[in-house]
Amino acid sequence: MAEARRKQAESAGRRAETLAAWWLRLKGWRILAKRVRTPLGEVDLVARRGRMVAFVEVKHRATARELDEAIDHHRLRRVAAAAEALMPRFVRAHDDARIDVILLAPGRLPRHLTHVWQGD
Repeated sequence: MAEARRKQAESAGRRAETLAAWWLRLKGWRILAKRVRTPLGEVDLVARRGRMVAFVEVKHRATARELDEAIDHHRLRRVAAAAEALMPRFVRAHDDARIDVILLAPGRLPRHLTHVWQGD
């Protein structure tokens, strides 16, 4: 039973990442990578628009209310550590980089939060 729930959550997460990638494309972003793993963590999407590179965490929840609790300091720290490890691969000289979050819930437009991490 737990395995079935985990697979269902994994599938929902992949769908959410696909939706988020399309949302970013509609906003003029180019998707550079999806689900990039590092020893420090994973970044769901890496996107570029001009000289800005965004390392994006995607969260999907059943209700908009649940999204308010989907991101916390611990999760953001893990994404930031992974993004830092990935910067040499995706960020060029004179580029800017940031950590963003896209929140998704059924019946709602995606919520794109920018510059969500300033470090400890």
